[in-house]
Amino acid sequence: MDTNQQKAVILLSGGLDSTTCLAIAKQQGYRCYPLSFDYGQRNHAELNAIRNIAQTLGAEEHRIFNLPLAQFGGSALTDTAIEVPDYRDTDDIPVTYVPARNTIFLSIALGWAEILGARDIFIGASAVDYSGYPDCRPDYFASFQHMADLATKAGIEGRNFQIHTPLLDLSKADTIRQGIALGVDYALTVSCYQANSDGQACGRCDSCYLRKQGFAQAKVADPTRYVATIATS
Repeated sequence: MDTNQQKAVILLSGGLDSTTCLAIAKQQGYRCYPLSFDYGQRNHAELNAIRNIAQTLGAEEHRIFNLPLAQFGGSALTDTAIEVPDYRDTDDIPVTYVPARNTIFLSIALGWAEILGARDIFIGASAVDYSGYPDCRPDYFASFQHMADLATKAGIEGRNFQIHTPLLDLSKADTIRQGIALGVDYALTVSCYQANSDGQACGRCDSCYLRKQGFAQAKVADPTRYVATIATS
């Protein structure tokens, strides 16, 4: 299908996955409208990263939506009283889970998509290398797409939406390989849950662990800037 004239909204967090997702949508010919959120996350460095990424990858229009989820707290990413834990191998949902985050983000993306006349929404979620969040599962995205078609004027009129999850079944290593093939500069990205103001990663949290492991398994040099004393191997 020729998508050259089709618009797509891409959820862009400034991290490895969402940046790869934007590059994939761009490569497929979509006119890309990245949507990012300032939701009170403790990592403000990603807000600087997303601006550079959107510009570098040639976004049609980039919006940063102010959404103060920090007023609710309940997550180590939005409540500074909750410490971001070091990576540990567990089946428990970690304290870095932000309640209903993907549902909130996708709902706002859905609203913007309908206003733009876009029928495609991209999100860089993975159900392989991730922290066990419930809103990163295939069943969740299938359910959201069904809801989107039921809850919108466009959907009722038969102009259904497509929630694209191109990374859902990929490991971090496979995602990195695909991004490298598309020319993604991962030095622009920030994945760490608690990166400092200069964008340097802690090297210890879940996100840092999965990112480091991905570059190692992909046999690609890790361009991440870590704080001093943090080993990158």
